[in-house]
Amino acid sequence: MIVCKSQAELEKMHRAGLVIWEVLNDLRGMARPGVSTKELDEYAERKTAERKVRPAFKNYRGYPATLCTSVNSEVVHGIPSKSRVLQEGDIISLDFGVECEGYYADAAVTVPVGEITPELKKLLTVTRESLDLAIEKVRVGNRLSDISATVQEWCEKKNGYSVVRDLCGHGIGTHIHEEPNVLNYGQPGRGPRLQEGMVLAIEPMVNIGGPDVRVLDDEWTTVTADGTKSAHFEHTVAVTSNGPWVLTRPREMQGPSW
Repeated sequence: MIVCKSQAELEKMHRAGLVIWEVLNDLRGMARPGVSTKELDEYAERKTAERKVRPAFKNYRGYPATLCTSVNSEVVHGIPSKSRVLQEGDIISLDFGVECEGYYADAAVTVPVGEITPELKKLLTVTRESLDLAIEKVRVGNRLSDISATVQEWCEKKNGYSVVRDLCGHGIGTHIHEEPNVLNYGQPGRGPRLQEGMVLAIEPMVNIGGPDVRVLDDEWTTVTADGTKSAHFEHTVAVTSNGPWVLTRPREMQGPSW
């Protein structure tokens, strides 16, 4: 069942989202050569405590950290580690969720570590653009698959990348994962109609190579099956009568999502 949220509930989710926005923007600047992914996780956990919100991922189904830090060919769910030290030319997905007053928000950004190749710059740009285009489809009366088809059209058909099939975005509210699943592929005009108060975590996961993934022995880290690089961007977005409301950034912010 898809649960629509009231304005008061959306405001709580927005408060959670603003913490995420602040922390992820701090982490973007911290993701430099020589920094371990554990250091990034410790910063996120400290800021979460300071803001008096609760990390959404830590202990969720046994996940051991506050952040997911996925480097290069790691698509999502990379576990922070002292031994995983960032190198010049890496890319890293920083995925972060928090709970505020019983309501969740969730977002992710993939950032360069130092100078990266033109190929990787394009991957990050195209993936972020697909999220921006998908957000524009979050309007009353559209179909859920309009979002999915938009991501696939931009990433695969227009730019020659692959979107991951085995993972997807999701509804979000009083639980970090709710109905519906938000795929990154499919035909437009299908699925439930978007209604005011629906909230979706939209998260394109885009590979340079093929779409297939596999999970490592830690039972969390998901990598591309062919070893190619992957990018991941995410925002929590509400359907309103005035169009999409991105809950994981300031209200006044316009333009690109990251």
